[in-house]
Amino acid sequence: MSKILDEVLKANSEYASTFGDKANLGMPPKRRFAILTCMDARLDPAKYAGLAEGDAHVIRNAGGRASEDAIRSLVISYKLLGTKEWFVVHHTDCGMETFTDDVMRGLLRNSLRTAQFKDGKWVDPGVNEGRVDGEYIDWLTIGNLEKSVVDDVRHIRMHPLVPQDIPIYGYIYDVKSGQLKEVKEATEIGRPVMMKAA
Repeated sequence: MSKILDEVLKANSEYASTFGDKANLGMPPKRRFAILTCMDARLDPAKYAGLAEGDAHVIRNAGGRASEDAIRSLVISYKLLGTKEWFVVHHTDCGMETFTDDVMRGLLRNSLRTAQFKDGKWVDPGVNEGRVDGEYIDWLTIGNLEKSVVDDVRHIRMHPLVPQDIPIYGYIYDVKSGQLKEVKEATEIGRPVMMKAA
C-alpha cells in the first residue's frame, strides 16, 4: 500500500469510530443551500461558510465553474433535495488563471505527464507522449476573476432548468485572508424573480 492510502484508511478508521449520530443525518441539506466552488485544497467551505456535516451541498470543480455538470448537480440539489439558495465562490490566486485552453491543449498534445509551473509559464517534461483529446474539452479557464464569477452566475441564472426564484450569490474567497468578498454585479444578476403561484 502507498503511504497516502495508509494515512487515508487510518484517518477513516478513527473518524468512523466516533461517527455516532451522523448516521441519522437526512439526505436533504438542513440549511437548504448549495455552494459551487473550486477544488483548490486551500479552500475549506465547511470552515469559510460555517458548515457542519449535513448542512449544505458543496459542488467542487477546477475553478468552481458553472459547467454543465455543476449545473446538473445544482438542479438535482434544488429539484430533489430542496435547496433554496446558491452561492458561486471563486478565489484569488486560482490555478485556472495561469493558463488558457490553448496552453492546456498544447501540454496534453505534448505529454500526459504532470507539467510544472516555472517562471510564470507551464513547462511539460515529456515529449511526443501526448494525446489530441484535450482539443475537445472547454477547460473553462479564468482570464478575469470577477468577470468569471459574473459569467458563471449569469450562465446559471439563464439556464432553462434553473427556477428564477432561487437567489444566486457571487463571491470571491481571498486565500490570504480567508474572507469572502461579494461580486455585486454577479449577485445582482442572481437576484431572484418571484414567481406567481399557479
